[in-house]
Amino acid sequence: MTYYVGSGPYCYAHSLAMVLGETAPPPAVIEVLTGSPFGFQLVADRLPLFDPYGWDPDLGLDAAVSLLGIRCERTAGGTAGEAGERLRAAAARGPVLAGPVDMGLLLHQPGTPTGDDGADHYVVVLEADHDTVVFHDPHGHPYATLPMPDFLAAWEAKTVYYVDAPYVMRAGFVRERQVAPEEALRRSLPDAGRWLAGRDDLPVPPGTLGGASGLAALAARADGGLDAETRALMAHFAVRLGARRAADAAHCLDSLGLSAAAAVATEQSRLIGGLQHPLVTGDDLALADGLRRLAPTYERLRTALLTGSH
Repeated sequence: MTYYVGSGPYCYAHSLAMVLGETAPPPAVIEVLTGSPFGFQLVADRLPLFDPYGWDPDLGLDAAVSLLGIRCERTAGGTAGEAGERLRAAAARGPVLAGPVDMGLLLHQPGTPTGDDGADHYVVVLEADHDTVVFHDPHGHPYATLPMPDFLAAWEAKTVYYVDAPYVMRAGFVRERQVAPEEALRRSLPDAGRWLAGRDDLPVPPGTLGGASGLAALAARADGGLDAETRALMAHFAVRLGARRAADAAHCLDSLGLSAAAAVATEQSRLIGGLQHPLVTGDDLALADGLRRLAPTYERLRTALLTGSH
């Protein structure tokens, strides 16, 4: 099997790898540890994401940090002035993982601002004073800079759907125990199974559908002609991310000797990746067919993980 290596929207995985430095596992491992590959959700009946029902990157980061034997301080909330002071103090001690931020308000990126579409993003702040924030943006911008007021506006993340409090950051990363990537991945498998089964203990926006139900609803929408907003989101972001997540899950599962589960994840990656051309060309019948073929694979993956078959 030839596994994918290349660019992709892995902002929080790359950001966590940056703050952990030389001891970090590969971003692909971090991504799988977050639980992101193990499901699909149609958020609020409008936002298709190839990640589990009820999951979000903030939850995923907490999971990955814990599985890797690391402790950090997560803070959020307060006024813009208080958040700026907190950021300045933390950055003086070491790198800060800031996010979610509103990607459309990161004014160093060409084409911004982009309005209130709520695209989330994560960055690593290196320096901050009253005037300027210096940060590594994993979307291709090392040592990016923004005026502090502009950074705070993006960091408020007021249009990101899963944000309960603004100005979320993680700092003070300390390794409490040495955990090999293989051990962390094995310890993550029960959570992967729970995500695939469909957790009902987490809040979701009204109208959110998960797993096969979400894919069926999206396929039905494609039957009637996909709207331009959903098509753009899927073509520019969701499919790229979902296909890579599934491919990385396959690689990680294969490294654990879980060949049956790895084969299902590989099939998922192929099916998700195969949606890209129909999306771009407007072949919505082929898109709907691909979504329907993808739907039963999540239960098959759960079963393969549960049995641990090789």
